[in-house]
Amino acid sequence: MMVHEKNGSAAAAWIARFAQPMPGADTGSGPLAGLRFAVKDNIDVAGVSTTAACPTFDRRPSAHAAVVQKLLDAGASLLGKTNLDQFACGLNGTRSPYGEVPNAFDPRYVSGGSSSGSAYVVAAGEVDFALGTDTAGSGRVPAGLNNIVGIKPSRGLLSAFGVVPAAQSADCVSIFARTVALAVDVLLAAAGPDARDPYSRELALRSDPFPSAFRFGVPDTLSFFGDSVAEEAFRDAQARLVALGGTAVTIPYAPLAEAAALLYESALVAERYAAVREFFDAHGSQVIEPVRGILESGRGYDAADVFEAQTRLRAFAQQAEPMWRGIDVLLVPTAPTHYTREQMRADPVVLNRNLGAYTNFVNLLDYAAISVPSAIRADGLPFGITLIGPCGSDLALADLGQRYHHATGLPQGATGLPLPEPKPVPGLGAPAVQTMAIAVVGAHLSGMPLNAQLTERGAKLLRATTTSPRYSLHALPGTVPPKPGLQRSATGGTAIVLEVWSVPLAQVGSFLALIPPPLGLGSVELEDGSWVHGFICEGHALANAEDVSRHGGWRAYIASRTASQAIPT
Repeated sequence: MMVHEKNGSAAAAWIARFAQPMPGADTGSGPLAGLRFAVKDNIDVAGVSTTAACPTFDRRPSAHAAVVQKLLDAGASLLGKTNLDQFACGLNGTRSPYGEVPNAFDPRYVSGGSSSGSAYVVAAGEVDFALGTDTAGSGRVPAGLNNIVGIKPSRGLLSAFGVVPAAQSADCVSIFARTVALAVDVLLAAAGPDARDPYSRELALRSDPFPSAFRFGVPDTLSFFGDSVAEEAFRDAQARLVALGGTAVTIPYAPLAEAAALLYESALVAERYAAVREFFDAHGSQVIEPVRGILESGRGYDAADVFEAQTRLRAFAQQAEPMWRGIDVLLVPTAPTHYTREQMRADPVVLNRNLGAYTNFVNLLDYAAISVPSAIRADGLPFGITLIGPCGSDLALADLGQRYHHATGLPQGATGLPLPEPKPVPGLGAPAVQTMAIAVVGAHLSGMPLNAQLTERGAKLLRATTTSPRYSLHALPGTVPPKPGLQRSATGGTAIVLEVWSVPLAQVGSFLALIPPPLGLGSVELEDGSWVHGFICEGHALANAEDVSRHGGWRAYIASRTASQAIPT
Protein backbone atom coordinates (compact mmCIF):
# COMPACT_ATOMS: atom_id res chain seq x y z
CA MET A 1 0.00 0.00 0.00
CA MET A 2 1.19 3.53 -0.77
CA VAL A 3 -0.32 6.66 0.76
CA HIS A 4 0.07 9.68 -1.52
CA GLU A 5 1.48 13.01 -0.39
CA LYS A 6 -0.80 15.97 0.18
CA ASN A 7 -0.98 17.96 -3.06
CA GLY A 8 -3.36 19.38 -5.63
CA SER A 9 -2.51 17.08 -8.52
CA ALA A 10 -4.46 14.18 -9.94
CA ALA A 11 -2.65 11.94 -7.44
CA ALA A 12 -4.93 13.49 -4.79
CA ALA A 13 -7.66 11.18 -6.05
CA TRP A 14 -6.06 8.30 -4.18
CA ILE A 15 -5.74 7.84 -0.44
CA ALA A 16 -4.07 4.46 -0.84
CA ARG A 17 -3.27 2.36 -3.89
CA PHE A 18 -2.35 -1.29 -3.36
CA ALA A 19 0.85 -2.65 -4.85
CA GLN A 20 -1.16 -5.75 -5.78
CA PRO A 21 -4.94 -5.67 -6.26
CA MET A 22 -6.90 -7.40 -3.53
CA PRO A 23 -8.27 -10.50 -5.26
CA GLY A 24 -11.88 -11.60 -5.20
CA ALA A 25 -12.96 -14.90 -3.68
CA ASP A 26 -12.59 -16.47 -7.09
CA THR A 27 -10.91 -14.21 -9.63
CA GLY A 28 -11.52 -16.70 -12.42
CA SER A 29 -15.31 -16.56 -12.24
CA GLY A 30 -18.20 -14.53 -10.94
CA PRO A 31 -20.21 -11.78 -12.62
CA LEU A 32 -17.49 -9.18 -11.98
CA ALA A 33 -14.43 -11.33 -12.68
CA GLY A 34 -11.55 -9.42 -14.25
CA LEU A 35 -12.82 -6.01 -13.16
CA ARG A 36 -10.88 -3.62 -10.90
CA PHE A 37 -12.50 -1.25 -8.48
CA ALA A 38 -11.76 1.38 -5.83
CA VAL A 39 -13.67 2.42 -2.73
CA LYS A 40 -14.15 5.78 -1.06
CA ASP A 41 -12.14 6.06 2.15
CA ASN A 42 -15.17 6.11 4.43
CA ILE A 43 -15.80 2.46 3.45
CA ASP A 44 -13.93 -0.23 5.36
CA VAL A 45 -11.38 -2.57 3.84
CA ALA A 46 -9.98 -5.21 6.21
CA GLY A 47 -6.50 -4.34 7.46
CA VAL A 48 -6.41 -0.97 5.68
CA SER A 49 -6.84 2.41 7.36
CA THR A 50 -10.19 4.15 7.10
CA THR A 51 -9.62 7.89 7.60
CA ALA A 52 -12.70 9.55 6.08
CA ALA A 53 -10.11 12.15 4.98
CA CYS A 54 -9.24 12.96 8.60
CA PRO A 55 -5.84 11.46 9.58
CA THR A 56 -6.62 11.63 13.31
CA PHE A 57 -9.79 9.57 12.81
CA ASP A 58 -7.73 6.66 11.39
CA ARG A 59 -9.19 3.24 12.19
CA ARG A 60 -8.02 -0.14 10.90
CA PRO A 61 -11.00 -2.52 10.59
CA SER A 62 -10.66 -6.28 10.83
CA ALA A 63 -13.43 -6.95 8.31
CA HIS A 64 -14.53 -5.59 4.94
CA ALA A 65 -17.61 -3.44 4.63
CA ALA A 66 -20.54 -5.58 3.48
CA VAL A 67 -20.54 -4.16 -0.05
CA VAL A 68 -16.79 -4.64 -0.44
CA GLN A 69 -17.07 -8.29 0.57
CA LYS A 70 -19.91 -8.87 -1.89
CA LEU A 71 -17.95 -7.36 -4.77
CA LEU A 72 -14.86 -9.40 -3.94
CA ASP A 73 -17.05 -12.51 -3.77
CA ALA A 74 -18.37 -11.60 -7.24
CA GLY A 75 -14.82 -11.81 -8.59
CA ALA A 76 -13.79 -8.15 -8.73
CA SER A 77 -10.34 -7.02 -7.57
CA LEU A 78 -9.88 -4.05 -5.24
CA LEU A 79 -7.17 -1.62 -6.36
CA GLY A 80 -7.25 0.97 -3.58
CA LYS A 81 -9.06 3.64 -1.57
CA THR A 82 -9.95 7.10 -2.78
CA ASN A 83 -10.01 10.64 -1.42
CA LEU A 84 -13.18 12.49 -0.38
CA ASP A 85 -14.50 15.63 1.17
CA GLN A 86 -13.78 15.10 4.87
CA PHE A 87 -16.42 12.97 6.63
CA ALA A 88 -18.35 12.97 3.33
CA CYS A 89 -19.36 16.56 4.04
CA GLY A 90 -19.26 18.50 0.80
CA LEU A 91 -20.07 18.33 -2.91
CA ASN A 92 -16.89 19.74 -4.43
CA GLY A 93 -13.76 17.66 -3.69
CA THR A 94 -11.64 20.42 -2.14
CA ARG A 95 -12.24 19.62 1.56
CA SER A 96 -9.47 17.14 2.28
CA PRO A 97 -6.05 17.38 3.95
CA TYR A 98 -4.86 14.83 1.37
CA GLY A 99 -5.28 17.37 -1.41
CA GLU A 100 -7.95 18.71 -3.75
CA VAL A 101 -9.21 16.26 -6.36
CA PRO A 102 -9.27 17.96 -9.78
CA ASN A 103 -11.83 17.59 -12.51
CA ALA A 104 -10.83 14.84 -14.94
CA PHE A 105 -11.35 17.17 -17.92
CA ASP A 106 -9.76 20.36 -16.62
CA PRO A 107 -7.69 20.34 -13.40
CA ARG A 108 -8.53 23.98 -12.72
CA TYR A 109 -12.10 22.93 -11.92
CA VAL A 110 -13.55 20.99 -9.01
CA SER A 111 -14.27 17.30 -9.36
CA GLY A 112 -17.46 17.36 -7.34
CA GLY A 113 -17.75 15.55 -4.03
CA SER A 114 -17.83 14.16 -1.58
CA SER A 115 -16.96 11.04 -3.60
CA SER A 116 -14.38 13.00 -5.57
CA GLY A 117 -11.56 10.45 -5.80
CA SER A 118 -13.88 7.61 -6.77
CA ALA A 119 -15.33 9.63 -9.65
CA TYR A 120 -11.90 10.78 -10.85
CA VAL A 121 -10.32 7.32 -11.03
CA VAL A 122 -13.32 5.98 -12.97
CA ALA A 123 -13.38 8.92 -15.40
CA ALA A 124 -9.62 8.62 -15.97
CA GLY A 125 -9.88 4.89 -16.68
CA GLU A 126 -7.71 3.89 -13.71
CA VAL A 127 -10.39 1.45 -12.49
CA ASP A 128 -13.48 -0.07 -14.06
CA PHE A 129 -15.87 1.07 -11.33
CA ALA A 130 -15.78 2.58 -7.87
CA LEU A 131 -17.91 2.91 -4.77
CA GLY A 132 -18.88 6.24 -3.29
CA THR A 133 -21.53 7.25 -0.82
CA ASP A 134 -24.46 9.60 -1.27
CA THR A 135 -26.36 11.61 1.32
CA ALA A 136 -26.97 14.90 -0.46
CA GLY A 137 -25.68 14.20 -3.98
CA SER A 138 -22.18 12.81 -3.46
CA GLY A 139 -22.85 9.90 -5.80
CA ARG A 140 -24.26 12.11 -8.54
CA VAL A 141 -22.53 15.52 -8.65
CA PRO A 142 -19.05 14.02 -9.24
CA ALA A 143 -20.51 11.80 -11.97
CA GLY A 144 -22.10 14.76 -13.73
CA LEU A 145 -18.94 16.88 -13.55
CA ASN A 146 -16.72 14.06 -14.89
CA ASN A 147 -18.80 12.53 -17.72
CA ILE A 148 -19.53 9.19 -16.01
CA VAL A 149 -22.53 7.29 -14.67
CA GLY A 150 -23.52 7.57 -11.02
CA ILE A 151 -26.20 5.30 -9.56
CA LYS A 152 -27.75 6.47 -6.29
CA PRO A 153 -29.71 3.39 -5.26
CA SER A 154 -32.90 3.33 -3.27
CA ARG A 155 -31.91 3.69 0.38
CA GLY A 156 -31.34 0.36 2.09
CA LEU A 157 -30.86 -1.59 -1.15
CA LEU A 158 -27.10 -1.81 -0.50
CA SER A 159 -25.86 -2.45 3.01
CA ALA A 160 -24.07 0.45 4.71
CA PHE A 161 -22.48 -1.84 7.31
CA GLY A 162 -18.80 -0.91 7.53
CA VAL A 163 -19.37 2.61 6.18
CA VAL A 164 -18.56 5.72 8.23
CA PRO A 165 -21.93 7.52 8.11
CA ALA A 166 -22.49 11.12 7.17
CA ALA A 167 -26.18 11.21 8.14
CA GLN A 168 -27.03 7.56 8.66
CA SER A 169 -30.77 7.64 8.01
CA ALA A 170 -30.23 9.35 4.64
CA ASP A 171 -27.00 7.61 3.52
CA CYS A 172 -26.52 5.06 0.79
CA VAL A 173 -23.54 3.50 -0.97
CA SER A 174 -23.32 4.74 -4.57
CA ILE A 175 -21.75 3.32 -7.73
CA PHE A 176 -19.61 5.00 -10.41
CA ALA A 177 -18.89 3.46 -13.81
CA ARG A 178 -18.35 4.62 -17.36
CA THR A 179 -21.42 2.75 -18.64
CA VAL A 180 -24.87 2.14 -17.21
CA ALA A 181 -24.60 -1.58 -17.99
CA LEU A 182 -21.55 -2.05 -15.76
CA ALA A 183 -23.02 0.10 -12.98
CA VAL A 184 -26.13 -2.12 -12.98
CA ASP A 185 -24.01 -5.28 -12.83
CA VAL A 186 -22.27 -3.87 -9.75
CA LEU A 187 -25.57 -2.81 -8.20
CA LEU A 188 -27.06 -6.29 -8.54
CA ALA A 189 -23.90 -7.96 -7.22
CA ALA A 190 -23.81 -5.72 -4.15
CA ALA A 191 -27.53 -5.54 -3.34
CA GLY A 192 -29.29 -7.41 -0.59
CA PRO A 193 -30.62 -6.94 2.94
CA ASP A 194 -28.22 -6.99 5.89
CA ALA A 195 -29.44 -7.12 9.50
CA ARG A 196 -26.18 -5.47 10.62
CA ASP A 197 -27.30 -2.24 8.94
CA PRO A 198 -30.18 -0.62 10.87
CA TYR A 199 -31.50 0.99 7.67
CA SER A 200 -31.14 -2.02 5.37
CA ARG A 201 -34.42 -3.37 3.97
CA GLU A 202 -35.81 -5.93 1.57
CA LEU A 203 -36.88 -4.03 -1.53
CA ALA A 204 -38.94 -5.33 -4.43
CA LEU A 205 -37.58 -3.48 -7.44
CA ARG A 206 -39.88 -2.41 -10.24
CA SER A 207 -39.54 -5.08 -12.93
CA ASP A 208 -41.03 -3.27 -15.92
CA PRO A 209 -39.39 -0.44 -17.87
CA PHE A 210 -40.91 2.98 -18.25
CA PRO A 211 -43.39 3.02 -21.15
CA SER A 212 -42.16 3.94 -24.59
CA ALA A 213 -44.30 7.07 -24.38
CA PHE A 214 -43.38 8.47 -20.98
CA ARG A 215 -43.83 11.74 -19.12
CA PHE A 216 -40.84 13.46 -17.55
CA GLY A 217 -41.12 16.23 -15.00
CA VAL A 218 -39.13 19.46 -15.28
CA PRO A 219 -38.98 21.89 -12.34
CA ASP A 220 -41.00 25.07 -12.80
CA THR A 221 -38.08 27.10 -11.44
CA LEU A 222 -34.53 26.42 -12.53
CA SER A 223 -31.37 28.34 -11.73
CA PHE A 224 -28.02 27.81 -13.41
CA PHE A 225 -26.36 30.60 -11.38
CA GLY A 226 -25.49 32.62 -14.46
CA ASP A 227 -24.16 29.66 -16.48
CA SER A 228 -25.91 30.07 -19.85
CA VAL A 229 -23.92 27.19 -21.33
CA ALA A 230 -25.33 24.78 -18.77
CA GLU A 231 -28.83 26.20 -19.30
CA GLU A 232 -28.58 25.54 -23.03
CA ALA A 233 -27.26 22.03 -22.37
CA PHE A 234 -30.31 21.31 -20.21
CA ARG A 235 -32.66 22.49 -22.96
CA ASP A 236 -30.88 20.12 -25.33
CA ALA A 237 -31.31 17.32 -22.79
CA GLN A 238 -35.05 17.87 -22.70
CA ALA A 239 -35.19 17.73 -26.49
CA ARG A 240 -33.25 14.45 -26.46
CA LEU A 241 -35.71 12.92 -23.98
CA VAL A 242 -38.60 14.03 -26.18
CA ALA A 243 -36.92 12.31 -29.12
CA LEU A 244 -36.77 9.14 -27.00
CA GLY A 245 -40.55 9.23 -26.51
CA GLY A 246 -40.89 11.61 -23.58
CA THR A 247 -43.35 14.41 -22.97
CA ALA A 248 -42.21 17.26 -20.73
CA VAL A 249 -44.47 18.13 -17.79
CA THR A 250 -43.78 21.15 -15.59
CA ILE A 251 -43.80 20.26 -11.89
CA PRO A 252 -43.78 22.52 -8.83
CA TYR A 253 -40.26 22.48 -7.42
CA ALA A 254 -41.01 24.31 -4.18
CA PRO A 255 -41.76 21.21 -2.02
CA LEU A 256 -38.55 19.55 -3.22
CA ALA A 257 -36.48 22.67 -2.62
CA GLU A 258 -37.98 23.14 0.85
CA ALA A 259 -37.17 19.53 1.72
CA ALA A 260 -33.62 19.95 0.43
CA ALA A 261 -33.06 23.01 2.61
CA LEU A 262 -33.80 21.02 5.76
CA LEU A 263 -30.65 18.93 5.32
CA TYR A 264 -28.33 21.73 6.45
CA GLU A 265 -30.73 24.46 7.62
CA SER A 266 -32.66 22.60 10.31
CA ALA A 267 -32.14 20.20 13.19
CA LEU A 268 -31.53 17.43 10.63
CA VAL A 269 -27.91 18.59 10.53
CA ALA A 270 -27.59 17.19 14.06
CA GLU A 271 -27.41 13.73 12.50
CA ARG A 272 -24.09 14.68 10.92
CA TYR A 273 -22.73 15.59 14.34
CA ALA A 274 -24.21 12.40 15.85
CA ALA A 275 -22.38 10.28 13.23
CA VAL A 276 -18.96 11.28 14.62
CA ARG A 277 -19.90 12.77 18.00
CA GLU A 278 -17.43 10.82 20.15
CA PHE A 279 -14.53 11.62 17.85
CA PHE A 280 -15.57 15.22 17.26
CA ASP A 281 -16.01 16.01 20.93
CA ALA A 282 -12.45 14.78 21.61
CA HIS A 283 -10.69 15.96 18.43
CA GLY A 284 -12.80 18.75 16.93
CA SER A 285 -9.74 20.89 16.28
CA GLN A 286 -8.44 18.21 13.90
CA VAL A 287 -11.45 18.66 11.60
CA ILE A 288 -10.95 21.14 8.77
CA GLU A 289 -13.22 24.07 7.96
CA PRO A 290 -15.93 24.38 6.78
CA VAL A 291 -16.62 20.76 7.84
CA ARG A 292 -15.91 21.63 11.47
CA GLY A 293 -18.45 24.44 11.42
CA ILE A 294 -21.13 22.22 9.91
CA LEU A 295 -20.62 19.49 12.50
CA GLU A 296 -20.41 22.07 15.29
CA SER A 297 -23.79 23.50 14.26
CA GLY A 298 -25.39 20.13 14.96
CA ARG A 299 -24.68 20.54 18.66
CA GLY A 300 -27.14 23.41 18.99
CA TYR A 301 -30.37 21.44 18.56
CA ASP A 302 -32.41 19.42 21.04
CA ALA A 303 -34.64 16.38 20.52
CA ALA A 304 -37.78 18.49 20.08
CA ASP A 305 -36.07 20.42 17.26
CA VAL A 306 -35.29 17.14 15.48
CA PHE A 307 -38.89 15.92 15.71
CA GLU A 308 -40.11 19.25 14.41
CA ALA A 309 -37.73 19.05 11.44
CA GLN A 310 -38.80 15.47 10.70
CA THR A 311 -42.46 16.52 10.73
CA ARG A 312 -41.73 19.37 8.33
CA LEU A 313 -39.93 16.92 6.05
CA ARG A 314 -42.95 14.61 6.03
CA ALA A 315 -45.18 17.59 5.18
CA PHE A 316 -43.00 18.44 2.17
CA ALA A 317 -43.07 14.78 1.12
CA GLN A 318 -46.87 14.87 1.16
CA GLN A 319 -46.87 18.04 -0.92
CA ALA A 320 -44.51 16.47 -3.47
CA GLU A 321 -46.33 13.13 -3.77
CA PRO A 322 -49.02 14.25 -6.29
CA MET A 323 -46.17 15.01 -8.71
CA TRP A 324 -45.81 11.27 -9.42
CA ARG A 325 -49.43 11.01 -10.64
CA GLY A 326 -48.55 13.23 -13.56
CA ILE A 327 -45.08 11.97 -14.47
CA ASP A 328 -43.12 8.73 -14.80
CA VAL A 329 -39.70 10.20 -14.06
CA LEU A 330 -38.22 13.50 -12.89
CA LEU A 331 -35.45 15.21 -14.88
CA VAL A 332 -33.00 17.68 -13.30
CA PRO A 333 -29.49 18.92 -14.09
CA THR A 334 -27.05 16.84 -12.06
CA ALA A 335 -25.15 20.04 -11.24
CA PRO A 336 -26.25 23.47 -12.48
CA THR A 337 -22.76 24.80 -13.20
CA HIS A 338 -18.99 24.27 -12.87
CA TYR A 339 -16.69 26.11 -10.46
CA THR A 340 -12.92 26.42 -10.44
CA ARG A 341 -11.08 25.20 -7.39
CA GLU A 342 -9.97 28.78 -6.76
CA GLN A 343 -13.60 29.99 -6.78
CA MET A 344 -14.57 27.20 -4.38
CA ARG A 345 -11.81 28.08 -1.93
CA ALA A 346 -12.93 31.71 -1.96
CA ASP A 347 -16.61 30.95 -1.25
CA PRO A 348 -16.77 27.32 -0.05
CA VAL A 349 -20.23 27.29 1.55
CA VAL A 350 -22.40 29.12 -1.00
CA LEU A 351 -20.84 27.57 -4.09
CA ASN A 352 -20.99 24.11 -2.56
CA ARG A 353 -24.70 24.68 -1.85
CA ASN A 354 -25.24 25.71 -5.46
CA LEU A 355 -23.78 22.44 -6.72
CA GLY A 356 -26.41 20.57 -4.70
CA ALA A 357 -29.38 22.63 -5.90
CA TYR A 358 -31.00 19.58 -7.54
CA THR A 359 -29.67 16.73 -5.40
CA ASN A 360 -30.27 17.31 -1.68
CA PHE A 361 -33.94 16.29 -1.58
CA VAL A 362 -33.62 12.85 -3.19
CA ASN A 363 -32.52 10.72 -0.23
CA LEU A 364 -34.61 12.72 2.24
CA LEU A 365 -37.74 11.89 0.22
CA ASP A 366 -36.72 8.25 -0.37
CA TYR A 367 -36.31 8.42 -4.15
CA ALA A 368 -33.93 6.54 -6.45
CA ALA A 369 -31.74 8.32 -9.02
CA ILE A 370 -29.18 7.86 -11.77
CA SER A 371 -26.86 10.52 -13.16
CA VAL A 372 -25.80 10.02 -16.78
CA PRO A 373 -23.60 12.07 -19.11
CA SER A 374 -25.46 14.42 -21.42
CA ALA A 375 -22.96 16.64 -23.25
CA ILE A 376 -19.45 17.99 -23.46
CA ARG A 377 -19.90 21.74 -23.40
CA ALA A 378 -18.26 24.15 -25.81
CA ASP A 379 -15.74 24.97 -23.06
CA GLY A 380 -14.75 21.28 -22.83
CA LEU A 381 -16.46 20.61 -19.49
CA PRO A 382 -19.02 17.81 -19.03
CA PHE A 383 -22.71 18.31 -18.38
CA GLY A 384 -24.85 15.58 -16.85
CA ILE A 385 -28.51 15.00 -16.11
CA THR A 386 -30.17 13.04 -13.33
CA LEU A 387 -33.26 10.89 -13.72
CA ILE A 388 -35.20 10.45 -10.47
CA GLY A 389 -37.95 7.98 -9.65
CA PRO A 390 -39.83 6.59 -6.65
CA CYS A 391 -38.14 4.12 -4.31
CA GLY A 392 -37.60 0.80 -6.06
CA SER A 393 -37.50 2.21 -9.60
CA ASP A 394 -33.71 1.67 -9.85
CA LEU A 395 -33.74 -0.74 -12.80
CA ALA A 396 -36.32 1.23 -14.79
CA LEU A 397 -34.22 4.36 -14.27
CA ALA A 398 -31.13 2.48 -15.43
CA ASP A 399 -32.91 1.32 -18.59
CA LEU A 400 -33.99 4.85 -19.52
CA GLY A 401 -30.60 6.21 -18.45
CA GLN A 402 -28.82 3.77 -20.73
CA ARG A 403 -31.06 4.70 -23.68
CA TYR A 404 -30.32 8.37 -23.04
CA HIS A 405 -26.57 7.92 -22.49
CA HIS A 406 -26.11 5.97 -25.71
CA ALA A 407 -28.15 8.54 -27.64
CA THR A 408 -25.55 11.19 -26.75
CA GLY A 409 -22.68 9.47 -28.57
CA LEU A 410 -20.28 10.65 -25.86
CA PRO A 411 -17.01 8.87 -25.05
CA GLN A 412 -16.47 6.91 -21.83
CA GLY A 413 -15.44 9.34 -19.10
CA ALA A 414 -12.21 11.15 -20.01
CA THR A 415 -10.73 8.11 -21.79
CA GLY A 416 -11.85 9.02 -25.31
CA LEU A 417 -13.08 5.47 -25.81
CA PRO A 418 -16.47 5.05 -27.55
CA LEU A 419 -19.38 3.55 -25.66
CA PRO A 420 -19.84 -0.19 -26.17
CA GLU A 421 -23.16 -1.61 -27.32
CA PRO A 422 -25.92 -1.20 -24.72
CA LYS A 423 -27.08 -4.29 -22.85
CA PRO A 424 -30.49 -5.36 -21.55
CA VAL A 425 -30.95 -4.46 -17.88
CA PRO A 426 -31.06 -7.71 -15.86
CA GLY A 427 -34.19 -8.15 -13.79
CA LEU A 428 -36.23 -5.92 -16.06
CA GLY A 429 -39.01 -7.55 -18.08
CA ALA A 430 -39.74 -7.11 -21.73
CA PRO A 431 -40.79 -3.63 -22.75
CA ALA A 432 -44.48 -3.00 -22.29
CA VAL A 433 -46.73 -2.91 -25.33
CA GLN A 434 -46.21 0.41 -27.05
CA THR A 435 -49.20 2.64 -26.53
CA MET A 436 -50.46 6.14 -27.18
CA ALA A 437 -52.37 8.11 -24.57
CA ILE A 438 -55.53 9.64 -26.09
CA ALA A 439 -57.97 11.93 -24.30
CA VAL A 440 -61.70 11.60 -25.05
CA VAL A 441 -64.43 14.05 -24.01
CA GLY A 442 -67.64 12.76 -25.60
CA ALA A 443 -69.22 9.62 -26.99
CA HIS A 444 -66.07 7.58 -26.27
CA LEU A 445 -66.25 8.14 -22.50
CA SER A 446 -66.85 5.11 -20.27
CA GLY A 447 -70.49 4.00 -20.53
CA MET A 448 -71.15 6.17 -23.59
CA PRO A 449 -72.25 4.78 -26.99
CA LEU A 450 -68.86 4.66 -28.75
CA ASN A 451 -66.71 3.48 -25.80
CA ALA A 452 -66.61 0.00 -27.34
CA GLN A 453 -64.45 1.37 -30.18
CA LEU A 454 -61.74 1.76 -27.55
CA THR A 455 -62.22 -1.38 -25.47
CA GLU A 456 -62.42 -3.74 -28.47
CA ARG A 457 -58.96 -2.50 -29.48
CA GLY A 458 -57.47 -3.35 -26.09
CA ALA A 459 -57.39 0.24 -24.84
CA LYS A 460 -57.17 0.74 -21.08
CA LEU A 461 -58.47 3.65 -19.03
CA LEU A 462 -55.51 5.49 -17.50
CA ARG A 463 -57.33 8.16 -15.53
CA ALA A 464 -60.33 10.47 -15.38
CA THR A 465 -59.39 14.13 -15.11
CA THR A 466 -60.19 17.49 -16.67
CA THR A 467 -58.71 19.83 -19.21
CA SER A 468 -57.00 22.97 -18.05
CA PRO A 469 -59.53 25.80 -17.49
CA ARG A 470 -59.05 27.09 -21.04
CA TYR A 471 -61.63 25.14 -23.05
CA SER A 472 -65.22 25.26 -24.22
CA LEU A 473 -67.47 22.30 -25.14
CA HIS A 474 -70.10 22.44 -27.88
CA ALA A 475 -72.90 20.06 -28.91
CA LEU A 476 -72.43 19.39 -32.64
CA PRO A 477 -75.82 19.46 -34.42
CA GLY A 478 -76.97 16.44 -36.46
CA THR A 479 -74.41 13.95 -35.14
CA VAL A 480 -75.45 10.35 -34.39
CA PRO A 481 -74.83 9.40 -31.70
CA PRO A 482 -74.56 12.95 -30.31
CA LYS A 483 -70.96 14.21 -30.24
CA PRO A 484 -69.28 17.28 -28.81
CA GLY A 485 -66.62 19.57 -30.18
CA LEU A 486 -63.82 20.73 -27.88
CA GLN A 487 -62.17 24.09 -28.47
CA ARG A 488 -59.30 25.81 -26.70
CA SER A 489 -60.04 29.42 -25.80
CA ALA A 490 -57.51 32.22 -26.13
CA THR A 491 -59.09 33.91 -23.11
CA GLY A 492 -61.48 32.57 -20.50
CA GLY A 493 -62.78 29.04 -20.78
CA THR A 494 -63.48 26.32 -18.24
CA ALA A 495 -62.25 22.86 -17.20
CA ILE A 496 -63.97 20.03 -19.10
CA VAL A 497 -64.21 16.48 -17.79
CA LEU A 498 -62.34 13.92 -19.90
CA GLU A 499 -60.77 10.46 -19.75
CA VAL A 500 -57.27 9.51 -20.85
CA TRP A 501 -57.07 6.06 -22.49
CA SER A 502 -53.96 4.04 -23.35
CA VAL A 503 -54.40 2.74 -26.90
CA PRO A 504 -52.01 0.13 -28.37
CA LEU A 505 -50.03 1.85 -31.13
CA ALA A 506 -50.91 -0.96 -33.54
CA GLN A 507 -54.59 -0.07 -33.07
CA VAL A 508 -54.37 3.73 -33.25
CA GLY A 509 -54.76 3.87 -37.04
CA SER A 510 -57.93 1.79 -37.14
CA PHE A 511 -59.40 3.80 -34.26
CA LEU A 512 -58.72 7.16 -35.93
CA ALA A 513 -60.28 5.89 -39.15
CA LEU A 514 -63.61 5.74 -37.30
CA ILE A 515 -63.51 9.43 -36.34
CA PRO A 516 -65.52 11.57 -38.78
CA PRO A 517 -64.87 15.23 -39.57
CA PRO A 518 -65.06 17.90 -38.24
CA LEU A 519 -63.33 16.01 -35.40
CA GLY A 520 -59.64 15.26 -35.51
CA LEU A 521 -56.66 14.37 -33.34
CA GLY A 522 -54.69 17.20 -31.79
CA SER A 523 -53.21 18.06 -28.41
CA VAL A 524 -55.16 18.84 -25.24
CA GLU A 525 -53.79 20.48 -22.09
CA LEU A 526 -54.74 18.68 -18.86
CA GLU A 527 -55.45 20.22 -15.46
CA ASP A 528 -51.89 19.41 -14.24
CA GLY A 529 -50.30 21.33 -17.11
CA SER A 530 -49.30 18.25 -19.13
CA TRP A 531 -50.35 17.74 -22.76
CA VAL A 532 -51.81 14.63 -24.32
CA HIS A 533 -53.19 13.66 -27.71
CA GLY A 534 -56.94 14.18 -27.83
CA PHE A 535 -59.94 15.05 -29.97
CA ILE A 536 -60.40 18.63 -31.06
CA CYS A 537 -62.86 20.19 -33.49
CA GLU A 538 -62.49 22.31 -36.61
CA GLY A 539 -63.53 25.86 -35.82
CA HIS A 540 -66.09 26.26 -38.64
CA ALA A 541 -68.24 23.43 -37.21
CA LEU A 542 -68.83 25.34 -33.96
CA ALA A 543 -70.57 28.34 -35.54
CA ASN A 544 -74.06 26.88 -35.01
CA ALA A 545 -73.20 24.50 -32.15
CA GLU A 546 -74.65 25.03 -28.68
CA ASP A 547 -72.05 25.90 -26.04
CA VAL A 548 -72.60 23.36 -23.25
CA SER A 549 -69.50 24.20 -21.23
CA ARG A 550 -71.61 25.17 -18.21
CA HIS A 551 -72.28 21.45 -17.60
CA GLY A 552 -68.55 20.80 -17.12
CA GLY A 553 -68.55 17.71 -19.35
CA TRP A 554 -70.40 15.74 -22.02
CA ARG A 555 -71.82 13.10 -19.70
CA ALA A 556 -73.43 15.76 -17.50
CA TYR A 557 -74.86 17.51 -20.55
CA ILE A 558 -76.41 14.31 -21.91
CA ALA A 559 -77.85 13.56 -18.46
CA SER A 560 -79.42 17.03 -18.26
CA ARG A 561 -80.93 16.69 -21.73
CA THR A 562 -82.36 13.27 -20.90
CA ALA A 563 -83.84 14.62 -17.68
CA SER A 564 -85.53 17.55 -19.47
CA GLN A 565 -87.05 15.23 -22.08
CA ALA A 566 -88.53 13.07 -19.30
CA ILE A 567 -90.42 15.98 -17.72
CA PRO A 568 -94.20 15.79 -18.74
CA THR A 569 -95.58 18.75 -20.66
